[in-house]
Amino acid sequence: MTKERVLITGAAGFLGSHLCDKFIKEGYHVIGMDNLVTGDMRNIEHLMKLEHFEFYHHDVSKYVHVPGEIKYILHFASPASPIDYLKIPIQTLKVSSLGTHNILGLARAKKARVLVASTSEVYGDPVVHPQTEDYWGNVNPVGPRGCYDEAKRFMEAITMAYHNVHNLETRIIRIFNTYGPRMRLNDGRVLPAFIGQALRGEDLTMFGDGSQTRSFCYVADLVDGIYKLLLSDYHLPVNIGNPSEITIKEFGEEILKLTGANQKLISLPLPADDPKQRKPNITKAKALLGWEPKVNRAEGLKITYEYFKSLTKEELFKTEHRQFS
Repeated sequence: MTKERVLITGAAGFLGSHLCDKFIKEGYHVIGMDNLVTGDMRNIEHLMKLEHFEFYHHDVSKYVHVPGEIKYILHFASPASPIDYLKIPIQTLKVSSLGTHNILGLARAKKARVLVASTSEVYGDPVVHPQTEDYWGNVNPVGPRGCYDEAKRFMEAITMAYHNVHNLETRIIRIFNTYGPRMRLNDGRVLPAFIGQALRGEDLTMFGDGSQTRSFCYVADLVDGIYKLLLSDYHLPVNIGNPSEITIKEFGEEILKLTGANQKLISLPLPADDPKQRKPNITKAKALLGWEPKVNRAEGLKITYEYFKSLTKEELFKTEHRQFS
């Protein structure tokens, strides 16, 4: 029996690799694609020997060709952390504009359903809390985060245009803070930064007084939400995230308790355009998909901490000492 084929871009990244695992488990033939600018082949090396997994080392910002039929495309190719997109802002803009254009064109040619990975960053520094899908956001297009925020907003716009003009089957997910095994310690996000600092015996650095809020969703829950959205019949954006909100200071204290570290939390100046609060309204996901997160933060953090503890000293001390939330 021939398996249905799914293309996953950004396959060697944190989320992309977990999606590859999910679709292999669900019985699909998975085609992974990644240019490895921020992805890591170690995330998918366990799949390389499988008959129903293949990998293309390719930049989706260039013309994309995949032979044969494709049932679904999941477009997750993009730098997703401040460390990355502040370092390579032009590539970040290109992958969500030119790359999305190429992927939508491929989906149209293959008559495939396509799901694009947007983000809570389309809401910018929100003045509506918690954030609902009908909130248009508060984004600074020329600020340090503009290259990422506006790239994702364009991604949503061109996806909707293909849906409306070409009747393409499209899905749009807005991902809120997610964590779990395979995150990079040096990606600049608050969770790996805190755990990395704790493991290295450093003080934990937060920005401002730590009153900013975030809502952390465990990766297995997120992947489940992505899968359900892909198979749904809803084409407008849907928030997927965990609405359990916590301040950065409280989160740092949780990490210190989890790791048993003797360090303290110290404050650094607040970076420009850092969102003051972030919490998804998941009413739509509950109603349309029957989805809500199942893994509580204590359980998810324990699994994630064990993963980071398994890293080598070289990996642990390779971290860039720059953290954003």
